Amino acid sequence: MGPANDQPTTPARTVLPAVLVVLFATGWAANHFTALLPVLAQSEGLGRTAIDGAFGIYAVGLLPGLLGGGTLSDRWGRRPLLLTGAAVAGLGNLALLCWHDQTGVFIGRLVVGAGVGVAMSAGTAWSADIGGGSGSVLAGVSLTAGFGCGPVISALLAQFTAAPVHVPFAVSVGLSAAAVLTGAVLARTAGASGSLVPGQDVPADAGSERSVVAALGAALPLAVWVFASATMAMVTMVERMHYRFNGPLLPGMAAALTLTSGVAIQMVARRRGWGPIAGAAGALAAAVGFGTVAAAGARPSLAVFVAVALVLGVAYGLCLRQGLIDVETLSPPRLRGTLTGIFWAVTYLGFGLPVLLVTIEPAVGITAPLIVLSVVAVAVAVLRAVRGSAAKRAAAHMVRDSVAHSAQDI
Repeated sequence: MGPANDQPTTPARTVLPAVLVVLFATGWAANHFTALLPVLAQSEGLGRTAIDGAFGIYAVGLLPGLLGGGTLSDRWGRRPLLLTGAAVAGLGNLALLCWHDQTGVFIGRLVVGAGVGVAMSAGTAWSADIGGGSGSVLAGVSLTAGFGCGPVISALLAQFTAAPVHVPFAVSVGLSAAAVLTGAVLARTAGASGSLVPGQDVPADAGSERSVVAALGAALPLAVWVFASATMAMVTMVERMHYRFNGPLLPGMAAALTLTSGVAIQMVARRRGWGPIAGAAGALAAAVGFGTVAAAGARPSLAVFVAVALVLGVAYGLCLRQGLIDVETLSPPRLRGTLTGIFWAVTYLGFGLPVLLVTIEPAVGITAPLIVLSVVAVAVAVLRAVRGSAAKRAAAHMVRDSVAHSAQDI
């Protein structure tokens, strides 16, 4: 249980919106950098190795942040970890604003990754504490909106302002500062800095270990497709389109298409009550997307580029949504932050997919790995569908048993 909070409080209804604002700014701080890669490559002479290294060093900071932030938020409270992480991400972009040669990019992205990891895990867990499954979904939507808006706005600023590197970083730093200030002011309810919501301070029992296994067993097979799908559209497909297009607008367009469809499908699934079937649909969309990329080859058409971005955005959104719901509903409350961090850490393994494909391309080509990924995604979709059917049958049996017992009592 987190430390007691004796600070002045504000109405509890302000807390979730404040958390979502901070998560939006965190997503922006994390991903707007992708639109600036062509600009940095031209102005600073960064080659492909340096650019791939920037993604790798970001992951080096991110993964410990995700795992440590979630675990520490279970122990020390969500609020201090969320605000600290968002502030650190802003400081990383401030470093990039002032220092954007290869060394500066590596250091800045390392700092951004660490901050984003802490903020994502603590903020997502806090959203689940406040709003349950809806809170988890809204956290994913807010992060996705930040991931998508950041590259789009940064691409436009880079294209149409006189300082194409400085202005986008300055906007990101300002947004992070405003979000942290908003969170500090509004997210001060009683218990807001604690790790659990009222009524969730339950002791660990023999079922906790089984719940941990259930949560990770359900969520992690979906986690692997989250950013693997997004980076396939926003990195791999963008690189394959360079035979026709270049500059910052192309990655911005890819991010807009992918993440807009990711947000939209999450809202559709929520409104129509898709339930666990969303996980199977997300994995199936990933299979279709990877299969289409394999068929398109090294020089895809613009129509295929757009279609792949939309389909893989659907895969991203549904796998993220259902994975976060699985963590929220199946994890013990005391360990929610830790398991949320593990889920996010596995999702971010997908950022290594473009580098992996480039590395193994000389040995296996560009098509075979994508076909393998598509087949594996189909297998995950089938397993999720079977799991969903079994859960429905179990629920139906429970209802029938309950009705039968009620009839006997009468």
